[in-house]
Amino acid sequence: MADLFADTVSQAAVPADNAPLADRLRPRMLSEVVGQEHLTGPEGAIGRMVAAGRLSSMILWGPPGTGKTTIARLLADAVELRFVAISAVFSGVADLKKVFAEARDHARTGTRTLLFVDEIHRFNRAQQDGFLPYVEDGTVILVGATTENPSFELNAALLSRSQVLILNRLGSGALGELLNRAEQIEDRPLPVTPEARGALIASADGDGRFLLNQAETLFAIEVEEPLDPQALAALLHRRMAVYDKDREGHYNLISALHKAVRGSDPQAALYYLARMLEGGEQPLFIARRLVRMAIEDIGLADPQALVQCIAAKDCYDFLGSPEGELALAQACLYVATAPKSNAGYKAFGAAKRSAKETGSLMPPKNILNAPTKLMKQVGYGSGYQYDHDTEDAFSGDNYWPEEMAPQTFYTPAPRGFEAKIQERLAYWDRLRKERQGE
Repeated sequence: MADLFADTVSQAAVPADNAPLADRLRPRMLSEVVGQEHLTGPEGAIGRMVAAGRLSSMILWGPPGTGKTTIARLLADAVELRFVAISAVFSGVADLKKVFAEARDHARTGTRTLLFVDEIHRFNRAQQDGFLPYVEDGTVILVGATTENPSFELNAALLSRSQVLILNRLGSGALGELLNRAEQIEDRPLPVTPEARGALIASADGDGRFLLNQAETLFAIEVEEPLDPQALAALLHRRMAVYDKDREGHYNLISALHKAVRGSDPQAALYYLARMLEGGEQPLFIARRLVRMAIEDIGLADPQALVQCIAAKDCYDFLGSPEGELALAQACLYVATAPKSNAGYKAFGAAKRSAKETGSLMPPKNILNAPTKLMKQVGYGSGYQYDHDTEDAFSGDNYWPEEMAPQTFYTPAPRGFEAKIQERLAYWDRLRKERQGE
């Protein structure tokens, strides 16, 4: 079967000469698939399955234009399975029932079916459950394709019966190979300069199908001189970055922005900020996240970080886009370059846990107000020292419930303004011990 993996030719009809370039260049063998060698190579998961002649159900997860449909079709050819393809966008329960019934009929004659489901994440949970009995009894080998994180979009039961294989975004080398193949099949070079060729590859953003569509446009025009990057940009429409504001791209980029800020890398932080704005993210969502970074990852190490982020939000409210986006960039740079401390964040978490465990304990009576005569009689407010009337404006009194030993939740980091707070707390600890006679 190893030789079959390398040499099996797809049984699909050969595209006509006037078919789109992407169809004419569709790989006829698994070895022709570019950019996914970690899966299709002899040591990859797909390579091993084909070599053994047995496929398991799988979910192909990857960006658009990376070869999911092509791999599924070639897999069916490689192990001699009947290939059926449906799209979750256009198919419903009736379509699925028909597919499963036909698969069972073919199974009785010894022919198994590979069912390829494009955009499988668009089926709802009940529809996804409908696959389970047919996958379990071997009626179909399911190959689902999705651009969304399967952990979020697919049922756990379906995932447990499938192997998730991750397809890579196509790198510049793989995209360059696609352009080489396009030039071979067209028997002429693309009418672009080397610099423009690099810009064309970069504009594809890892999407091979998009790249070939752009190349087809270039082959269709007549130019006297090869196009430079500026002329290329004027001719081809600009492709928006892949970014679904309510899906994984949204969470990936905000996570990357937050991690870059936390890691004090202003260059990377600005890059991800720009990616999100270019992708159409709501600027006020970014402003809210910058405020969170200021209080979670900086805190009192630089109290101005919060001030800067709130000011950036107000500035954006006042100016709008695009001018207000510069205020967000300034706040992003401020929090990325500020000294970092999560001491306040950790302290509040520890205090909440302690409060949950001891929430019924009364504060000491001496620090309670006594607005009635009865409350004064039972000791409320008795012995309270007004700190402003004491030396150094510090009484050193105990403010904890009698049944609870004093706790230490907040330990300032030795950075930024918190270094001064650390000195201040140490000073008060010393005074407290002196006043309490320790």
